[in-house]
Amino acid sequence: MPELRIKKLGLIACQVLWRELTYFAAQSSAEISFFFQPQGLHNDPDKMRRDLQAAIDRIEAEHEFDQLIFGYGLCSRGIEGLKSKKTTMVFPRAHDCLTLLLGSRSRQEQIYCEHPDAYWYSPGWIETGTQPSLERRDRERALLRQKYDEEQSLWLHEQLSGWGKNYHKAIYLDFQIGPREQWIAYTRQCAQELGWQYLELKGDPTLVRNLVNMEWDENNFLIVPAGIELKLSYDDGLMKCRNI
Repeated sequence: MPELRIKKLGLIACQVLWRELTYFAAQSSAEISFFFQPQGLHNDPDKMRRDLQAAIDRIEAEHEFDQLIFGYGLCSRGIEGLKSKKTTMVFPRAHDCLTLLLGSRSRQEQIYCEHPDAYWYSPGWIETGTQPSLERRDRERALLRQKYDEEQSLWLHEQLSGWGKNYHKAIYLDFQIGPREQWIAYTRQCAQELGWQYLELKGDPTLVRNLVNMEWDENNFLIVPAGIELKLSYDDGLMKCRNI
């Protein structure tokens, strides 16, 4: 009887994508171990790079995988320079998590053009508690009041929240998994509180599904051999392997 050889993958990804990735990973023929990283690393790209490299080094020291796959896009250049010692790495050619949720770079670019004033909501983003809402506003104001008087805190909050004037839509990306009704209701509520238009768009699982199913075509994925650094390419491919 032939021996069953199951591929073993280590998945390093942002916590924001945990629901979508685990859902489709459960349908993969591979055995996948998850190593989710905290949301928000992209806000400090140098720290993100250090933390991801430390995760790679730690995982390689403690595990043996056929490949390490990543649930990250460029993410403010936070993946630039990553390198493994002994395991091939696979990265989706994505700008950020929205590319993964929308299914392709081309669809993301099209929707950005159609909705340049939209803020995006997904299960993972909602669960971080960082999406625009009155609850977030009140929480931020309370933190400022701990350091400043009422007048100063109101002025500072107005300056810090000025970015919100660029947004007029809340778009929920629906993968039709999990308790979606509560996430849709939350996004609707946020839109109503902020005076924004509410929209829903269907998520496209193509990139997520292909990532965990080992369907790594060159147009949508970069395969980085062990010992080679990932480098940004500043063209349609977004990334490449650094020349030896």
